[in-house]
Amino acid sequence: MTEVLPTSPASSTVPQGGNEFEFLCALTGVELGQARVERIANWNLSKLDWSEVLRLAEHHGVVPLAARNLIEHRCVESGRGLPGEIERSLRSAYDANLRRSLWFTAELARIMQYFERGQLRAVPYKGPVLAQSAYRDVGLRSFSDLDFLLSPADFNRAKQLLAEIGYRPSAHFTPAVERLWLRKGYERSFDSAVGPNLVELQWALLPHFYAVDLRVEDLLARAGNTVVGGCEVPCLSPEDSLLMLCLHAAKHLWTRLIWLADIAETLRSQTIDHARVFSRARSLGIVRILGVSFWLAKNVLRAELPKGAEETIAADPRVPVLGSEFAGRLARGAAYDFESTEYFRRVMNLRERRGDRWRYLWRLVWTPGAGDVAAVRLPEALFPFYRIVRVGRLIRKLY
Repeated sequence: MTEVLPTSPASSTVPQGGNEFEFLCALTGVELGQARVERIANWNLSKLDWSEVLRLAEHHGVVPLAARNLIEHRCVESGRGLPGEIERSLRSAYDANLRRSLWFTAELARIMQYFERGQLRAVPYKGPVLAQSAYRDVGLRSFSDLDFLLSPADFNRAKQLLAEIGYRPSAHFTPAVERLWLRKGYERSFDSAVGPNLVELQWALLPHFYAVDLRVEDLLARAGNTVVGGCEVPCLSPEDSLLMLCLHAAKHLWTRLIWLADIAETLRSQTIDHARVFSRARSLGIVRILGVSFWLAKNVLRAELPKGAEETIAADPRVPVLGSEFAGRLARGAAYDFESTEYFRRVMNLRERRGDRWRYLWRLVWTPGAGDVAAVRLPEALFPFYRIVRVGRLIRKLY
């Protein structure tokens, strides 16, 4: 393709953000329902800082939803509170996202067809597949890359196939470092002439040190099929997709509304066996992560949850406490340093089993990351010493 890829553009117990944040939460949904539409229409718009609404919508990744609900659904009429320049800005951002989404959808089909001809098993997830399955419209979800899950044994073959259609790794690894990364990492990004970091090959859902041992081979075995952009492609099962979305949001400590919307829309639009989800979550030790995810979808976005999700919330008395904390930070726009001891401590507290917390700490200390490998170049025979490099760099972060 020659087209240039466009650039990216609660309940009473929940700590409240500004009026603009609350307004944006009300707009974040595919099916708002009559009560929410009336709530938006009756909002005191004179107290809104519209430039702040736009900024927050961009930050939280919900511009397409906000634009559709404000303009197409006419929750707020232009000339009666919605300034003309804001409407034009929303329309422009929506159109730009739609063009970008359609490009990615076509590119997904092209890559999958090439993988199939090469007899490579890979399952796309997030991106256009999530937009179509959960939102029923690829234009309502913004995304900036294509993610593929595959077995680590198939990585080199996938890398070769991508090279044949113009994709190259975003970072250069020696063969030895690449072998290390296939054991200890979980993804590699690829660039093309159109732009950087457009494709990610992943052989795990999370880095090794998070200690959530959900095997990709099991995800691939349970995968089904769906239609995206008129092409049939493989997809995760609804249960695995929900687990993946909750884990992804938790990794980022639920700092953007779009990740809550993904969970809420998946719960709304998919037929999910909640007993199976709960069983898998319990075996992985991530019931608390699911509970907090569902609690936030309910109390921040006011999403209606199915009975199974409500039961997951009720399974752990710590869920409302943690949920209120994360909701407050989300409303205030508080950021995390994802290399800080504060972040690592919060992630550890999301695990309900003591053994999983200890495994997380052990792996966090001893699992080398990309920064450790970049800091010191060692021959492959000395790669075990990257653990010492890791410990030293962690100690420096503490002081």
